[in-house]
Amino acid sequence: MYAITGVTGHVGGAAARELLAKGEAVRAVVRDEAKGGAWSRAGAELAVADFGDRAALAGAFRGARAAFVMLPTDPALADADADHRRLADSIAGAVLDSGVPHVVMLSSIGAELAEGTGPIRWLHHMENRLRETGVTLTAIRPPHFQEKVEAVLGAARELGVYPVFADSADVPIPMVATRDVGAVVAEALSAPAEEVIGLDGHHYTERQVAEELGAVLGRTLEVVTVPQPEWAGLMVREGVPPQLAEELAGLYDAERRGILQPSGDRRVTCPTELGETLRHLVKAAPGRS
Repeated sequence: MYAITGVTGHVGGAAARELLAKGEAVRAVVRDEAKGGAWSRAGAELAVADFGDRAALAGAFRGARAAFVMLPTDPALADADADHRRLADSIAGAVLDSGVPHVVMLSSIGAELAEGTGPIRWLHHMENRLRETGVTLTAIRPPHFQEKVEAVLGAARELGVYPVFADSADVPIPMVATRDVGAVVAEALSAPAEEVIGLDGHHYTERQVAEELGAVLGRTLEVVTVPQPEWAGLMVREGVPPQLAEELAGLYDAERRGILQPSGDRRVTCPTELGETLRHLVKAAPGRS
């Protein structure tokens, strides 16, 4: 049996569906029992545990062949840096207490760096805390998710604007679909290995993303490159807490400086193209055209 956290999100949900489709036993770990009904109906066992509740999370992992873990970015946390590190410590502590032998972690490109990467440094911390438990750790390090477009879908649909937090909208970068990441997670869970898997995918510029999104929405989008001094302020005006906005601005600056580079013991290429992901997102989003 495999314990899967984050099943109500993109990657955890994709991994759980992949495992269930293969006839594997899945324990879906949710924070809110009301959100677990669909997983129970799909044949998964249900466990209720918050990432910050070490004892409950250890109970959810106990008896599993392997567990999938992730560190959610929670805008409600009062101290973004300290509180996300505490969550990572709670997850690692639960792994240690549970005795689960193998963990697959959703990490990120750049997680080999301890500082200068915004929120990615919390994943660096979590990778190391998990390794300290003695568990067999498989860390999955993807680049940008194609689904990041969700964050600007409202501005694109309502205002016809596609904001870019970078110096240029014409630099190609790899982007992967979370469904492909979930498939890699499912495969890794069934093949324990102490390794870092770096993910690659199709490369797109932000201008190409805007063009493809505009084609799906049926309107031309204006690409607006936001100057670096305005990054955090714009995010705050859009409702992001100030401290988290500064952290995200640090992530965008790391990309601008080119320090986020692929790394890992082996590379896996994700096949899904951007257009397929965008069509699914727009169809599923509230208020779709």
